[in-house]
Amino acid sequence: MKTLNYNDNFTQEGKDFINYLLIDKKYSEDTICSYKNDLEKFFLFFKNISIKNISKNDLRDYLKYLNQSKLSEKSISHNISTLRSFYKFLVTENYLDNNLVMFIDLPKIPKTLPNVLSIEEIDKLLDISVTDKYSARNKAMLELMYSSGLRISELINLKVVDVSLDEALVRVFGKGSKERIIPIGDCALDALEIYMSTYRPDLLKKQSSDYLFLSSRGSKISRQAFFKIIKAIALEKNIKSEISPHTLRHSFATHMLNCGADLRSIQELLGHSDISTTQIYTHISKNKISDDYKKSHPHSN
Repeated sequence: MKTLNYNDNFTQEGKDFINYLLIDKKYSEDTICSYKNDLEKFFLFFKNISIKNISKNDLRDYLKYLNQSKLSEKSISHNISTLRSFYKFLVTENYLDNNLVMFIDLPKIPKTLPNVLSIEEIDKLLDISVTDKYSARNKAMLELMYSSGLRISELINLKVVDVSLDEALVRVFGKGSKERIIPIGDCALDALEIYMSTYRPDLLKKQSSDYLFLSSRGSKISRQAFFKIIKAIALEKNIKSEISPHTLRHSFATHMLNCGADLRSIQELLGHSDISTTQIYTHISKNKISDDYKKSHPHSN
């Protein structure tokens, strides 16, 4: 993980908490950064007050500040969740006697269904002609994401040793460094074989890297680079649906469910610890059934 840089307001308690998340909880780099960003707001607001001297009224003022900062309800909820974890850590490690954040309620976030591409849109997105090292890499990345339902963080952190072409399996380390083994479909397998055997050596630029998917500099491809790639391909293919790196994961789960896969199997493949997280895809599936009924049944209107 890259070295974390803290601003001048970041307290030692905050640094200890981040180290706890990193070493004890084994959180991913992206998760660590999100906690750090939330705490930077908190420490900047209380830059002249010690942690021990922050009162309930001070925390209420901070909540008002968050609400007035034009943050989304989801961002505010994440900030409060970070504070809950932070204060729980402070009490556990005897920095504080009482957890003052216990009284704070998380804002109610309206449930929104994730964006999902149709099978026709997926086919268009994945119809990439391999002509060079970049098109080979891009096709392999997109095919693998849709084939195995990976998170973007899981995809970019894959090592070469995590992929077994012979067994058609990929080993993934998800949230909390939990390991899971996922099958690779034939289309993704073909794309990976071409990329790894023929084109990946060109991206290395006479360097060495354990990471599977490489940038033009021969280093691990970044989340931002992948986002630009998928947006550019969607634009080129004239795909109008809103798209992000997570769209392929959502599409994978929804299409699996629509084709008869068991919800528990999808839960395992996605790496969800709670089945309720996976159940959101049943709502998407029901919406599709309803739409199909309205379009197809002669007496539906």
